Amino acid sequence: MADTNHDPVAQTEVNEAAEDSGPTEDGNETEGNNKEGLAEQIDDDIASLKVELDKITVSAPTVQLPELPVNYENLPDSYKDNLPKEKLVLAYAENFRRQYVHLYRDRKPLLLSPLNVCNIEKFVCSTMRPTQLPYKELYNWDGAAEFVADYLNFEALIPPTDLPKRLFSPATILNNQKGNCFDYSNLLCSLLLGVGYDAYVVSGYATREVCMMDETREICPLGRKTEEVKEEKKEKTVKKYSVKPPKDLNSKYDKKMAARKVAEKEHEEEKRRQDEILKEEDLHKPAPDDLYGLRIHCWILVLKGKREVAESFFIEPFTGLSQPLTSINYLGIESIWNNKNYWVNMQDCSLGVKLMKYDLGDCTQWEFMFPTNDKPMLAIPDVDDDLDLDLDDDEEGDDDVEKHLDMPPSWVEPINLSFKDFEMRCPKGKKSKIYKKSKLEKFAPYLNRDGLVAKLSEYDDRALKELRQTKEFYENRKDKVHTITHNHRTGWVTEYCHPGRLRCLKEHTYKAMAPGPENERTMLFYHEARVDGLVRREETPTEMVEHFINRPDFLFYRHVLFGKRTKKFIPADVGKNDRPILKIMDRYHRNKSLPANEDISELIFNIQEWKISLTYHTEDTKISSSTREFTKPSNADEKGALLIMTSDMHTTFQVDRETTSKKQVELYQTMVDLIHREEHCKTHVRESEEEVQLILNARTKEKATSDLDISVYDTERNEKAKKHRKELERLQMEEKMRQQDMELDYLAPFLAQLGDPEKLTQKQAFKLKEDCLQDLKTRLIDKANLIQARFEKETGELEQKQNWYQKNKNDMGPDDVQQYVNYCKEATFKITILDQRLLRHKEQAPTKYMELDQKLRSDKRLEEFFP
Repeated sequence: MADTNHDPVAQTEVNEAAEDSGPTEDGNETEGNNKEGLAEQIDDDIASLKVELDKITVSAPTVQLPELPVNYENLPDSYKDNLPKEKLVLAYAENFRRQYVHLYRDRKPLLLSPLNVCNIEKFVCSTMRPTQLPYKELYNWDGAAEFVADYLNFEALIPPTDLPKRLFSPATILNNQKGNCFDYSNLLCSLLLGVGYDAYVVSGYATREVCMMDETREICPLGRKTEEVKEEKKEKTVKKYSVKPPKDLNSKYDKKMAARKVAEKEHEEEKRRQDEILKEEDLHKPAPDDLYGLRIHCWILVLKGKREVAESFFIEPFTGLSQPLTSINYLGIESIWNNKNYWVNMQDCSLGVKLMKYDLGDCTQWEFMFPTNDKPMLAIPDVDDDLDLDLDDDEEGDDDVEKHLDMPPSWVEPINLSFKDFEMRCPKGKKSKIYKKSKLEKFAPYLNRDGLVAKLSEYDDRALKELRQTKEFYENRKDKVHTITHNHRTGWVTEYCHPGRLRCLKEHTYKAMAPGPENERTMLFYHEARVDGLVRREETPTEMVEHFINRPDFLFYRHVLFGKRTKKFIPADVGKNDRPILKIMDRYHRNKSLPANEDISELIFNIQEWKISLTYHTEDTKISSSTREFTKPSNADEKGALLIMTSDMHTTFQVDRETTSKKQVELYQTMVDLIHREEHCKTHVRESEEEVQLILNARTKEKATSDLDISVYDTERNEKAKKHRKELERLQMEEKMRQQDMELDYLAPFLAQLGDPEKLTQKQAFKLKEDCLQDLKTRLIDKANLIQARFEKETGELEQKQNWYQKNKNDMGPDDVQQYVNYCKEATFKITILDQRLLRHKEQAPTKYMELDQKLRSDKRLEEFFP
């Protein structure tokens, strides 16, 4: 340990000389020199401390660990051994296999007793564990299939024509998050059986694309357009005393010929489109498969009957999609099983599976292993049935008490899935799939800051280079946006929102290059939640069209025509330069409480021409409508002005000549009301423009922040609650540390060496300070040496252990290898921790030295000597 450059005796003599000299003219100069000397001394001490610590260096050794088998310690005993009943079932299955091989030598072997994770043979039916997990998304088959397809990573069978030698338990598959088709099906079937489906695991043969999970020739499920359901026209029942409708004077022959031409044109267009599709498929047809019909695959069969399943169907575990029983992707079936029994297919599969029947009780088509078949069996006549033989009572008694071998309980662990793992859905929270001209990316909720959970990119080519459209799906967003569609061809962007959004916005379509106001856009609203009943708003640079539903004033349509904005230099505090309104047209539904010639059908405010036009509803007995037109006075825009109406300012057309014309006073009042109505409409138009601006401003802020809606019960993601909790914990810890510091006096040992004086002299204060700093420096260096010694000890022991392993590794058993690996991991962990501790100690030592120096200077007992 290096010595310091500071001499305490010399410093004491300097202090005594300073005390004896008393106040002099050079006192201030001396005090300044003392401060500079102390600062230089601290810097020198820190520099020497760093030099001493830098001499201590360590280097971690490299450890190469061998590949380890599975850790059996945490597995239950059922994984490592078989119960007597399980051994009996295995013997029964072996006898069944021998008979099968003897009778059907040309058929492939059956998957009866594969090895588990502990290399123990287990009957395939007992590998299932029917389980209902506490998540509503997994209660239906489609949700469970989609979860399994997303949660696991695909592994191909190697070789693809042989059955797997191992079959893991559903719990192990969930932990590994990967598996082959048998692992997928085993997990999915366990989940389906747990929620009440009549599900079975199918072992058979499939095409190369299915076995290799190649979906590049399939359309993405999210991109498939749902077929429009044509509503059947209900025939109107003709009442006995109803008024007969007027005769249709159009030619029925012309209608028939026109409909025939339209049908022929549609047929030709459909044929042309199908020819193009077939031509494209022929161009991109996959190469012939040398192993066609030999590739082994496993999938799920769901029979009708339970859970209100009307028709039986297959489930492809890799995709999570249903397939019909006549699917051409499946080429044959060898066997099926569930948690109760095992069935072998006895039907011909030369034409695939489209002609197969799934009556598992028919033993001519399906040979079952255990006699306790829960399916109704087909009665086959026997020779003894034709003979009238009387059986003895003893024989009947023996038949009654005959017992059959049944399935042992499942040996696998219960399927447990935490909410955090279930919410991740995919390995590491994200997964991507390639489809025909499209790419689908899936993400876990809350993984992305903007709430993105899926993104579908559609392309014009199979090489996925020419992007055509993207669809983004969101969840848990505060702005209620759940889907955004961007058409890169046209540039149109459509945003879809859930109910509950500000201003009840439902759908917003706009140009990506012109997202601002006064551009082309279409907005749909939840009209039930709006007071004005607005359901649709269409806007262009010169027009605005609004559609309404269920308004008390019967308004359902409003069209506004704008003019070009004049260039004006208006101060910001005066107002904004709005677009001039040229024309407003309102349309109204029929109000049955008013006569037709007084119920307005169309109202046009021609602001540019200073005219107001009215069109009334048509009476049932008339073919034309009454109209009226007013010309506004020149001072109509002036507030409080006296309006004057002359006879040439009004024109009218009355369908019914017998209707009495209105008086001049009534017409004047009507004109005044219409002028006020025009101002009200203009105000509404400005409010609509302002609403559009507010919606766009809100969307701009939401895109910048992308806040997610987090439940108050979600303590892991609720940052506000988490920060508050951590702040309280920090305050409590600081208060605790403060109380501990008050209880302990760090100067007590050094004051005891000086005899615990009531008041310190300058000489004693300097000595006390130097002793404290020297003691800290010594302890810091000793601690670094101690860490280095421990590091060297652990490193030496690890090197000895490695040398021992290299000499004896050929004679070591699995347990010895496991012990060696555990020791290496523990030793490596200790060495890493010691290395990090030494590095951190070196970084913190100068800081601690400075903190102690500052603390001594600010101590009440020493602050008068170290100003």
